[in-house]
Amino acid sequence: MSDPSGLSPATVTVTAGRPSREPDQPLNTPITMASTYVAGGDIDYGRYGNPTWSAFEETLGALEGGRCLAFATGMAAVTTVLDLVGQGATVVAPVHAYQGSLMAIGDLEARGRLQSRLVDISDTEAVVAACEGAALVWIESPTNPALEVADIETITAAAHEAGAYVVVDNTFATPLLQRPLTLGADIVVHSGTKYLAGHSDALIGALVVDDDELYQVLLGRRGLTGSTPGTVEAWLAARGLRTLHLRVERAQANAQTLVERLREHPAVAEVRYPGFGAIVAIVLAEGELAADLLVRKTRIWVHATSLGGVESTFERRRRWRTEAPTIPVALVRMSVGIEDVEDLWADLETALDTLVVP
Repeated sequence: MSDPSGLSPATVTVTAGRPSREPDQPLNTPITMASTYVAGGDIDYGRYGNPTWSAFEETLGALEGGRCLAFATGMAAVTTVLDLVGQGATVVAPVHAYQGSLMAIGDLEARGRLQSRLVDISDTEAVVAACEGAALVWIESPTNPALEVADIETITAAAHEAGAYVVVDNTFATPLLQRPLTLGADIVVHSGTKYLAGHSDALIGALVVDDDELYQVLLGRRGLTGSTPGTVEAWLAARGLRTLHLRVERAQANAQTLVERLREHPAVAEVRYPGFGAIVAIVLAEGELAADLLVRKTRIWVHATSLGGVESTFERRRRWRTEAPTIPVALVRMSVGIEDVEDLWADLETALDTLVVP
């Protein structure tokens, strides 16, 4: 999939969002630590813009095929979209999704702000039926942590026919593997903390749209609520984007190799993998205790709740009381990193071997 400029995504990650090519200009946009600007320009005040944000926004916007707005966190981006839903309107969302998104929807529903319809996002017919009368359809694909995949194009068409907007959380796939705007989606949301920044060192979120009016509405909401990113975090995320294509390529190759081997291991009852990306979920044959033991027995794999970094991490998702009860108690979500795959497998295999009951 290529950019309208004719450049491949791998090239866009490196070239977009750079300063102009004039003598003595830096190759990278520097960190601009400023809250106040001289009047008469485009920014006016630090809540409305920053050159360092712009570098990140221009790059991600080019990758997704739209205009990007950076936010303080992924949740700041999520709640900004949900705040636009009218009083008492209906939101369709996956029953399995990022907990923060579901908790935000649940909080608004508990306060009488909206109504929710939770669906199996992989059941296209059921999702299409749920679109009737909805104001917003929230898609996550692949879902977290069940790794279900949605038919984005079909669902989006049905949602639009019903008069609903469509939001797609593209955090797991990244714009290198999936571009929801080209499939008809209205808004793409990212937790840039994950794959985009890629080094487990920055909190940042983003929204991308290809409609100028919607962009202006979201821009106004960001300025009004003050949910703007830190300058250092935006700089780190922009730097992380420069190697996104390399990291995704390596992590995905590692994941596919591990999936083949995990399917053959007797300690693993089920492997969930959508066929792309670097997130894998396994269900341990001996149940919850085995899953808890696995995440404590490795030397390279790190037990942590986030994902998308260069390092391989995993966790038993049902350790969180807010995780959906339909997620198996022995499910371990794995974020495969860019380490040597043989080292990753040797570490996993050693730990898994101890969980096999004779």
